[in-house]
Amino acid sequence: MTLPFFPEDLFDADRDVLLDIVERVGCAPEQKFILGERTAEFEAAIRDSVGAADAIACGSGTSALTLVLRAMDVGVGDEVIVPAFGCAPLASAPALLGATPVFADVDPRTMVVDTAAVARLITPRTKVIMPAHMFSVMADMPALRRIATSAGVRLLEDSAVAQGGSLAGTPAGMWGDAGVYSFVQVKTFGMPGEGGMVVTGDLDLGATVRMLRNHGQDGENRFLYHQVGYNSRFDEIMAAFQLHRLPTFPERLARRARIGEYYTGRFGDLAGCGVEPPPATRDGRCYYVYSLLVERREELRDHLATRGIGSHVYYRDALPRQPAFTSYVRPDGAWPGADLAARRSLAIPIYPQLTDQQVEHIADAVCEFAKEL
Repeated sequence: MTLPFFPEDLFDADRDVLLDIVERVGCAPEQKFILGERTAEFEAAIRDSVGAADAIACGSGTSALTLVLRAMDVGVGDEVIVPAFGCAPLASAPALLGATPVFADVDPRTMVVDTAAVARLITPRTKVIMPAHMFSVMADMPALRRIATSAGVRLLEDSAVAQGGSLAGTPAGMWGDAGVYSFVQVKTFGMPGEGGMVVTGDLDLGATVRMLRNHGQDGENRFLYHQVGYNSRFDEIMAAFQLHRLPTFPERLARRARIGEYYTGRFGDLAGCGVEPPPATRDGRCYYVYSLLVERREELRDHLATRGIGSHVYYRDALPRQPAFTSYVRPDGAWPGADLAARRSLAIPIYPQLTDQQVEHIADAVCEFAKEL
């Protein structure tokens, strides 16, 4: 049995549909390949699915973050509080706008940003708090919403890995002034290309993002530019493809959740053996990745590999340890939770194509390793 970490047949079942869409869009008389009727329909579908006032399709999840920060007037002299553990765009998006990413430590168990650390880092220069949902766990958005409101700052929710998740009845992406999703291939609602989406309850903010994604161009008057903008436009072929796949998205999410809950049930008593699963609850969970905390991580990786099971280490260093971001690090900065997560986190397969037998095989292998101690 060979089980790669990411499935090798991500879109095989929809191959014929995709080829048909390519032909229909490519041969259509209007020759509209970006930001056409299909993109508008896709935006409306995502908007309505989460109860947003507006949804704006962009070229990637990373550019979606940048566009929202720019729409929030983030620039030189501003600070954006971000998790110290996560993907590079958390820090690079504010940095590229001339702002300073301020790194808040994360909870060593859940790997999401520590709300107490966020509260301590707020200064008069703070413009935005930008939490990110991480692997299997959504950030504590109710607490972060209270902190942002009390401080009078914006809240931007990086929900790139959490589309389809919800916390206390509110969808991921809808706790902040805006949220972003990513459609890169391996995400829960991935597609065969790059893409992202901004969702917001603020129509003015959405209108600014919509203008900025298309070079700052007026929506009604082509070649009238109100601001210096970006090229972050969405592909019509991908919009049609995602519309085709949207009705079955809940089914794929439910399968991921069942696998994740099975793993958590199997691994619940392994903490004393150096293997710790995510906290056991369904509320506030996202199953893009199922990540364990492992004391002997490389040994477990080797153990799984000998049994044909792929695994993945996402971030071997906390963001403030990365050479690209050391110039933003404060002299007194310390991120023990992020450093511990970088040393211990290991993700195992959780994609919906896995059979029950394969899931059991993966769980058996992890338990076998842990109980060898």
